[in-house]
Amino acid sequence: MNETVKEASWMALIVIALASFIIALDATFMNVSISQVVADLNTDVSTIQMIMSFYTLITAAFMLLSAKLQDIVGKKKLFLIGTALYGLGTFTASVSTSSTMLFIGWSVIEGVAGALMLPATVSLISGTYSGEKRTVALAIVGVMGAVAAAIGPLFGGIMTTFLSWRYGFATELIIVFIILVFRNKIPDFTPTESRKDLDTTGAIISFIGLVLLVLGILSLSKDFTTSIIVIVLGLVALVIFALFETRRKRNGDVPLLDIDLFKDRNLRTGTIILLLSYLSMGGALFAISLYLQSVLQLNAFDTGLTTLPMTIGLLIFAILAPSLTGKLNHKIIIAIGCIMAIIGCLILSYQFRLDTSIMTLMPGLFVLGAGLGFIMALCTDISLSNVPAESQNNASGVNSTGQSLGESMGTAIIGIILILGVMGGISHAVDVYAPDHSGDEHFQQVVIDQFQKVNNINDLKSDHTVVEIVNIIIQDTMAFVMQITAVIMGIVFLLTLRLQNANIKKQ
Repeated sequence: MNETVKEASWMALIVIALASFIIALDATFMNVSISQVVADLNTDVSTIQMIMSFYTLITAAFMLLSAKLQDIVGKKKLFLIGTALYGLGTFTASVSTSSTMLFIGWSVIEGVAGALMLPATVSLISGTYSGEKRTVALAIVGVMGAVAAAIGPLFGGIMTTFLSWRYGFATELIIVFIILVFRNKIPDFTPTESRKDLDTTGAIISFIGLVLLVLGILSLSKDFTTSIIVIVLGLVALVIFALFETRRKRNGDVPLLDIDLFKDRNLRTGTIILLLSYLSMGGALFAISLYLQSVLQLNAFDTGLTTLPMTIGLLIFAILAPSLTGKLNHKIIIAIGCIMAIIGCLILSYQFRLDTSIMTLMPGLFVLGAGLGFIMALCTDISLSNVPAESQNNASGVNSTGQSLGESMGTAIIGIILILGVMGGISHAVDVYAPDHSGDEHFQQVVIDQFQKVNNINDLKSDHTVVEIVNIIIQDTMAFVMQITAVIMGIVFLLTLRLQNANIKKQ
């Protein structure tokens, strides 16, 4: 790599970070717009939820193939192809007249485009900057994605409440144009492999494995038994993929994914940390947003506004993290972030009631976001710190796949935890207010049916006993969700202890 690339301006970072921003924004901003989309396109909720799920599914499924295509097509060229394709998809979505058109534009075209762009954002940064500049650049790109995912509900709320969900896609299209206009600010990189090196068989096996894995995860809350079977089949396919890639490399052929990369402890551990962190953030946001809209009856805009402290905490501490690496190493800062996130979860676990105010939630949301900011800012940098330059594209694909899987898993897994929490809350409420029916499954089912019929909190004011029962259910459910999230962050903390205190290259 020549010195002109090494001394690249920050303009390249801005252009690449914009791509990371719109891809993550796309995955969350429509969550608060579902009812309006259903009305506008004359469809149903399950269809729109399926379209949203398939966007994540397709992005994750094409990630490993995209990482290899960087070596064949060139990382900048592939990034720009993905950007142009993304523009086509977001335009199609913005002018959709039917659910089928929305599916093609958003799920299919944008899903493939996001897969082409995501690994390239990481590898372009790794190839463009070095040392402290690389740490800062990777932190900004990673955090742009996390912030976009976190402010998605607020952005979607503003668009849906004051304009239309279509303007959300139109805003992304404007950003795509900005990226393409300033494409010359991104350094170019020569491809290192040819088309004959493409492992087509490996690409098909990995695609099948990832599709089954993500599809199983996304349907966990709907049909648990079938989902587990699908997940196991996906894992089996990925094991076959790993064995196939190992044999291919042993035979002297170029593998789609060099399995030896997983011998790197930082890459292996860092990717799992990233996966679990995004799972925690996505799951917590989903549960809290559901509480705000279903229990407190907030509209889309106010829901997004309420979760803003988490975004602010994430942004402030993510920006702060690179400046601390001169005094503390990456491992310590990430560990501190884990502890902060756990504290945030524990604070929040005591805050959810029928009469909870928005101000009550702010401290816990801010501390949780701050902790995640430390983690997400430095996790990619330390994951790639020991990876040689020739393997950066492959490694970026692994890292991006972990992030994408985490985003996919969050809502599905927290959905199951919510169901378990409701069951536990109802059992507790029955024990307190109807001890004669303790352990009576039929009576508990009656309570569940009555609970589901409550559409407005004001309907409960006339019955003090019902208010207390619902309060217990809500408290136990949300406390359970936040405690499980704290446990996940505890696992992240333990994983952090396995990271090597990498000396991030300063030259």
